[in-house]
Amino acid sequence: MKYVITGVDGKLGGRVAENVITHFMTQGITHANLIFTCPLPERIPAKIRERWSQLGITLRAADYDNPEQLVVAFTGGQRLFMVSGVLIGEKRVRQHKNVINAAIKAGIDHITYTSFLGATDPAYAHVYVTPDHTETEIYLRKSGINYNVMRNNLYMENYLTTSVMLSLLSGNKWYTTAGEGKATYIAKDDSALVGALLLLGKGEDKRAYNITGSESISQRDLCQLVSHVSGIPIEYCPVGKEEFFEYLDSIHIPRDTDQDFSLSPVPWCGNDMVTNEASIAEGLMDVKSDDFFTITGQHALTAKNLVVKYSYIWEKGITHWKDIL
Repeated sequence: MKYVITGVDGKLGGRVAENVITHFMTQGITHANLIFTCPLPERIPAKIRERWSQLGITLRAADYDNPEQLVVAFTGGQRLFMVSGVLIGEKRVRQHKNVINAAIKAGIDHITYTSFLGATDPAYAHVYVTPDHTETEIYLRKSGINYNVMRNNLYMENYLTTSVMLSLLSGNKWYTTAGEGKATYIAKDDSALVGALLLLGKGEDKRAYNITGSESISQRDLCQLVSHVSGIPIEYCPVGKEEFFEYLDSIHIPRDTDQDFSLSPVPWCGNDMVTNEASIAEGLMDVKSDDFFTITGQHALTAKNLVVKYSYIWEKGITHWKDIL
């Protein structure tokens, strides 16, 4: 059995890749059964590429906008981990369809897809990123290929890294449309563990899993936790949608993914950030699920487990998402 992982240059795909490497080591399975892909392999740090090469892992270019290249990249694999694209809207849906079509053409038997909480629930349709995942899930079901879908909640790390970074860049003020709402945020490390296990065959075919954390916590709580640990008095500032848009505009965060991100401190657009965080205020992200424990046999990480790991954000004065580990 050969396994293909897309997006290994990213923070989720890279974590999935390392989880699978570790699993193979503990099980005594040859790493020659792994095919890692990303759009530009040469941009992966040389030390990492060399390590993968020494393990016998194949690294291939796979651009979601290049259907022919995708077929070549996936050829020889049987199970595929498909991380969702970074664009939002019609372009991303087209990319996802390219991946699914190429996987089928290349002889892939099974796809594990990273979706978003509420993808098939009309109550979430107004959240900016949701329709892309809804359409992708429908296309995946109709394709005839076997699959698992992992519907991730919002990532905990984003609020312990970029939210903190933006607060420090904004006079120690934490702006958000989340209000007093709570969410069961999932850590990327936990999401990646689920992704690796589903890729390796842990889940049931043609089933979607809600990947949520074990605690329901508000952004006010997160703000207070960071303030306590860092010793920096960060003020929690809940605002309305228009005020949040104006704030994001003021720090050069574009409103959609088709705009210029050269001055943006984060890789996400304003429409994404405003609606995601507003959905917390609406109670849409406070979803409790046993799926993480069912798949992993572990309890999900909490904010207290993670906050010290990201203390370098305030200790080093990080000001750009590319410097976030």
